[in-house]
Amino acid sequence: MNECILVADDDAEIVNAIAILLQKEGYRPLRAYNGLEALELCAREPVRLLIIDVMMPKLDGLSAVMKLRERRNLPIIVLSAKSEETDKVLGLSMGADDYVAKPYSAAELMARVKSHLRRYTTLGGIDSGGAGSEIVNGRLRYDPTARQLTADGEPVKLTATETKIIDLLMRNPGRIFPAEEIYRRVWEEDAFAPENTVMVHIRRIREKIELNPKEPEYLKVVWGIGYKMEKP
Repeated sequence: MNECILVADDDAEIVNAIAILLQKEGYRPLRAYNGLEALELCAREPVRLLIIDVMMPKLDGLSAVMKLRERRNLPIIVLSAKSEETDKVLGLSMGADDYVAKPYSAAELMARVKSHLRRYTTLGGIDSGGAGSEIVNGRLRYDPTARQLTADGEPVKLTATETKIIDLLMRNPGRIFPAEEIYRRVWEEDAFAPENTVMVHIRRIREKIELNPKEPEYLKVVWGIGYKMEKP
């Protein structure tokens, strides 16, 4: 069965245009025109990826993303006319995996869709792969085969993007990774000024694994260089 992708935007022309692009690539598009409708479709349909606008009636896109993150682990691309850096950071902070500003490039949007679906299938879905012995680092235990992280024995709920970041850092304790390298390895593409995107995901992971996220003992920043998984 073709993978199901939900497009949520209050502009019917944009929804239809993206749906046509998805159909040409072999996907099965679903349409929603407000945040509540998007949540309802995600609850009853096998949605594999969500493309959602920010400004929508009944329930805005970012609120919908927050509510969806409580129930589902699937790739979310925020699509919005707001291109300011603060709006991008806000969208990522709410739980989105990526942010594409309008007017969007059809080729870029489809490339991001394919990249996120590939990462989700590899790291976040039922077909998770990988191999290797369990990695233990203080309170943290990471199983590369199951792609599962635990802190103090409790499973940590990570998105597919967060899982790939953890996979990279846990396999290389003590090594410092520049934001550009993390972005290239995780998003599987080059990017201009990816620092904020990586920073927001690092912050979200810290909130899930650190006893005090403001004074992390594991996921640390090396100012002016990048990030590393510390060995306490």
